[in-house]
Amino acid sequence: QVQLVESGGGSVQAGGSLTLSCAASGYIISSFSMAWFRQAPGKEREGVAAIRGEATTMYTDSVKGRFTISLDTTKNTMMFLEMNSLKPEDTAIYYCAATFQGVRGKWSTQSAYDYWGQGTQVTVSS
Repeated sequence: QVQLVESGGGSVQAGGSLTLSCAASGYIISSFSMAWFRQAPGKEREGVAAIRGEATTMYTDSVKGRFTISLDTTKNTMMFLEMNSLKPEDTAIYYCAATFQGVRGKWSTQSAYDYWGQGTQVTVSS
């Protein structure tokens, strides 16, 4: 059974940075298509970024140039989301998601992913 555990959330001021981590138990993380989603209060969950292998990455427009998704190429069990120039509108619960399937064309669709973490809160104050 795949288990995903997020960490690294917290509270920062606008313009600050945070790095989220997602640990996958028991599987080589490069075997997955993986993504970060987020859900703000009163809003639907949205795809933030996705990665397959080490070279294929995708981002939603609102985070391009500010967020970077990556894999730990040494231990091969961790995924990261480096978030810079954070804005109050980035405040949300951030979720890690994974699937063994390809997600081209549907990377930001929740139903494309089979495994989810419990989420980590990110709060950005102005």
